[in-house]
Amino acid sequence: MRVADVARRVGIAPSAVRFYESAGALPPAHRAGNGYREYDERDVARLRLVITLRRLGLAPVEAGRLATLCLTRGAVDLDLQPLIAGQRVAIERQRGDLARLAAELDDLEATIDAARRATQGGSTVTDAPIRVLFVCTGNSARSQLAEALLQQHGGPAFEVHSAGTEPRGISPYTVRALAAVGIDWSAARSKSVEGFLGQPFDYVITVCDRARQSCPVFPGSYNSLHWGLADPAEVDGSDAEKLAAFERTRMEVMMRLHPFIELALRAGAVTPGVQQRP
Repeated sequence: MRVADVARRVGIAPSAVRFYESAGALPPAHRAGNGYREYDERDVARLRLVITLRRLGLAPVEAGRLATLCLTRGAVDLDLQPLIAGQRVAIERQRGDLARLAAELDDLEATIDAARRATQGGSTVTDAPIRVLFVCTGNSARSQLAEALLQQHGGPAFEVHSAGTEPRGISPYTVRALAAVGIDWSAARSKSVEGFLGQPFDYVITVCDRARQSCPVFPGSYNSLHWGLADPAEVDGSDAEKLAAFERTRMEVMMRLHPFIELALRAGAVTPGVQQRP
């Protein structure tokens, strides 16, 4: 077959076939009596494998060498196994990133809806701060991080609290992760959600699935949001690895807080501190 036929079957341009041949990824094609290059099925198979390996980041010569080994041995060469394993890890990481992005978009849509309901409530404007309660199970990491960060970035426009359905004390990694961004949280304590049952809030935000299922009902009307955050306390490993998990959660909280603060302030400019029905 000619170069155009190979290119069509592999899905690349004829010039790309000649490039891989000149780069050494393909053996020199046999030339017929009329001067045309002639290729066979092995060339097509080798070129398909070369292109796949190139997508994994290999240089043309290295891709050609491994493709030849694979075709000669009839099995995946041992040199490819670490590369394939690394790509699988990268794919899983990308899937996780996409899942987190989808969750953040869901959170943003819910926040936009909550802010819209607040602005459409028709309530009287007051100078009261926007009251927010973050709820998780232990009130040791995620809800504490959210409370501290909203206090820092939301300012006096917000009155922020956090609580747990089963409080168990603040993780030292929470304190360290907050200290890294200039927040002294060493005097904070875990609190039970029962201590807030008689208080009205503008927003009650659960940050773990268990808390969402067992979160009690608060008086009045309020906007209920759910931010599904992974528990950094479940990460095993060295001290540095555990701290890194808490710092990742801190960054995830901030990604959700930025749009929340803007939208809540926009709604609060019309009806600040007033409980609205979801």
